[in-house]
Amino acid sequence: MTRLKREQLISAALDLVDEEGGDALTMRSLAARVDRQVSSLYNHVGSRAELIELVRARIVEGIDVSAFGVHPWDAALEAWARSYLTAFAAHPNVIPLLATTPIRDRSTLEMYETVVGSLLEGGWSTRDAVAVMRTVEAHVLGSALDIVAPGDLLTQASVPVELASLRSALDPEHADASGAERAFRLGLDALMHGLRARHARAGSA
Repeated sequence: MTRLKREQLISAALDLVDEEGGDALTMRSLAARVDRQVSSLYNHVGSRAELIELVRARIVEGIDVSAFGVHPWDAALEAWARSYLTAFAAHPNVIPLLATTPIRDRSTLEMYETVVGSLLEGGWSTRDAVAVMRTVEAHVLGSALDIVAPGDLLTQASVPVELASLRSALDPEHADASGAERAFRLGLDALMHGLRARHARAGSA
């Protein structure tokens, strides 16, 4: 299978997950989608686990890490978070699949190396650097799912009249302020504020 066909196989796998969810991704279902025998796929992809890592690599291609090494750790981390959100909000069904399988893809590990290396250079300890990265990553992935949630997930009309505080806050005139995108920005601002404060305390100590 040429590189082009291999890329087509990855695209077909990603399309399958987008449409039917991670559990639907099997070698048999992928073979049916690309009109091949299951056995023929194993000539080019060794296992479902390898296929998942190829999908992971495809998503990671869209995450921009260029701010690291150019801007301070906090500005770079914010830029990474926004790019990360864009990449995963386009493929929300991939999140449960990738979040529950061991990471073996080199490009993902190289991305983490860039992030953690920048944090270490910025003064974070080796004890805290990965936790900082994963804290931001968790906010991003949760927000990516929130952004693609149904528009009627939480509406004033569904709230009983006796729950006055919630009904008031869900007034349609506040829709822009209470939406998922603003929640992501607000959460990221709060998260970064807390990380900067912790970083400053550690530095002074």
